[in-house]
Amino acid sequence: MIDVALLSKICKVPGAPGYEQRVRELIIKELDGYVDEIELDPMGNVIAIKRGEDDTRVMLASHMDEISFIVSHIDDDGFLRIHPLGGFDPKTLTAQRVIVHGKKDVIGVMGSKPIHIMKPEERKKMPAVTDFFIDTGLSKKEVDKLISPGDVVTRERELIEMGNCVNSKSLDNRVSVYIQIEVMKLLSDKKVPYDIYATFTVQEEIGLRGAIASASGINPDFAIAMDVTLACDVPDTLPQNYITRLGKGTAIKILDGMTVCDYRMINFMKEQANKKKIPYQMEILPAGGTDTAGLQRHSNGGSIAGALSIPLRYMHSHIEMVNKSDIQATIDLLKACLLNIDKYNWDFR
Repeated sequence: MIDVALLSKICKVPGAPGYEQRVRELIIKELDGYVDEIELDPMGNVIAIKRGEDDTRVMLASHMDEISFIVSHIDDDGFLRIHPLGGFDPKTLTAQRVIVHGKKDVIGVMGSKPIHIMKPEERKKMPAVTDFFIDTGLSKKEVDKLISPGDVVTRERELIEMGNCVNSKSLDNRVSVYIQIEVMKLLSDKKVPYDIYATFTVQEEIGLRGAIASASGINPDFAIAMDVTLACDVPDTLPQNYITRLGKGTAIKILDGMTVCDYRMINFMKEQANKKKIPYQMEILPAGGTDTAGLQRHSNGGSIAGALSIPLRYMHSHIEMVNKSDIQATIDLLKACLLNIDKYNWDFR
């Protein structure tokens, strides 16, 4: 049973890259009493540690930042110009609400040149992020009291349930934060074979920065990253381009644009899914990357790394969507992997 209220709370809390303090506080509060230790590293990564029967290190990583903006300029009429923190699809930004995190939170609207006064050639062009401004409805004088260049801006959207799906901003990657919290709670009264370092990373959306730093400090032997992946199972898309499909289970990553996962980890995950009858699909993502790359390469000598991905439609928009059954499958498979990772033959063969 998915705790939709907790997932909603985790999605709602703002956490721009480099400004993850509010979501960090929530994670620490949720895990208090369920793990043996909670540490913060200098970059702000949260590392929740459950000690195992062997000091072999298994590192989990779910990034807690979300795509956002930063205020770069305030014009003479009080309109805000912005710089993106992470990759946006500009066509999804028109007339959306955002929150400017100044001296207090201020609601704004993403504005752009009205289509009614565009020239014919302008109407044919795809918009760019630089075409947008933020309108707070306040005068220049009022804006200057509350907002300064350097303040961050996050999306404004409540989580709702739609059929067997949930729809919200920031499911990338707060759904993985939720999964990681739930799994650590489920393991709190169980013996685990190896030390688990459940890491909630910063600044993934602008270059895997937290994962690289935390992996360098933890030096994991095994690593499992969790993030969303594209579910392109929508009209006018060929099946070979779906990547994944909603409702068909968790996705075991084979590769993405930055990582070729260790074939031993792929086979181990498939074996656990088949034994436990957990629905899964295979993910081959031709472009983009996740914390998996940081975990694999920045342990001392590298780690045996893989990833579980949650299929998601409408990525990097205000209305991202995941299926609750895929969330549950990811919880079940991650738990099985952590309980049985010592029972697999990890030799090269």
